Amino acid sequence: MFDCYQTDVRWRSNNGDGWWVVRALEQPSADGPGDIRLVEVEAPRAAAGEVLVRVGAAGVNFADVMQTRGTYDGGPRPPYLAGFEAAGEVVAVGSGVTDVTVGEHVIGTGYGAFAEYMVMADFVAVPVGWGDEEALGLVLNWGTALAALRHLGQLTVGDTVLIHAAAGGVGQAAVRIAKYYGATVIATASASKHGVVRRLGADRVIEIGELQAEVRDGSVDVVLESVGGETFRRSIEVARRVTGKVIVIGAAAGESSISNWELNFKHPVQVIGHHLTTFIQQAPELFTDVMDELGRLIDAGVYPPGKPTVYDLADGPKVLAELEAGVTVGKLALKP
Repeated sequence: MFDCYQTDVRWRSNNGDGWWVVRALEQPSADGPGDIRLVEVEAPRAAAGEVLVRVGAAGVNFADVMQTRGTYDGGPRPPYLAGFEAAGEVVAVGSGVTDVTVGEHVIGTGYGAFAEYMVMADFVAVPVGWGDEEALGLVLNWGTALAALRHLGQLTVGDTVLIHAAAGGVGQAAVRIAKYYGATVIATASASKHGVVRRLGADRVIEIGELQAEVRDGSVDVVLESVGGETFRRSIEVARRVTGKVIVIGAAAGESSISNWELNFKHPVQVIGHHLTTFIQQAPELFTDVMDELGRLIDAGVYPPGKPTVYDLADGPKVLAELEAGVTVGKLALKP
């Protein structure tokens, strides 16, 4: 069934069962993206509940950077095949999978996405009429932002929302979503990215260092907090007392903490942790609602086909290094 793919994979002559070798990016250490290397490995196989996907495009996310540093909790230990997100064509289906067939295109998550082929257990169909590249971010970026703002943050018309890292994949989705649902959006981004964020509809765009001076304590209804470090503490301070919600979706600048005493007496706000994989596993009915709502946002034109910046698979180390340095904008993708 794989004869049509013999032009872009290398067949292993000494493998008696006819399996094949594919290109992938391997991380051999926890020393950062500079160590990632292009390797050839045996193609994975779909186990029960999984599908084997010929990757059309793989999404690059800050979680990939954290993983190369060994700071992404629960991720694989080096050496490992890098990448979490991809879209592509289903070429084999494991036992027990009934909602997709060979030839269909899906977008999903799993380990080893920076490769020509990967296996997925968590996936959804690529929207009709969209290409693989355009679908990147459907689950990880838009799913994360929508679940955080609407299902956990209970965003309503008239709310003031603070969105950190607003020029990134999740941040851009969050700005669009918050504006569509009637919120006033304050966004943080580096100065060179302000124009991009304003064009998405943000009402105010500031730099992280301006939070103290530009955002009044207790004035924000929902904070989408992905930075961590001292920014996390400032996010707590600007949240509205009692009803304000700080949705924690990342820790790019490192760990931070706040005591129970502070939450009780000084900053009585709601702090909510949000990790999409856990959300999917522990609240599948809510995730179904999120995906249904995303479908409505697509139909309404709020969520257009994505336009990621696409690089060759071999450029993965450079792309991850630039993402870590904070010089990238929007969704990034690798093409095998």
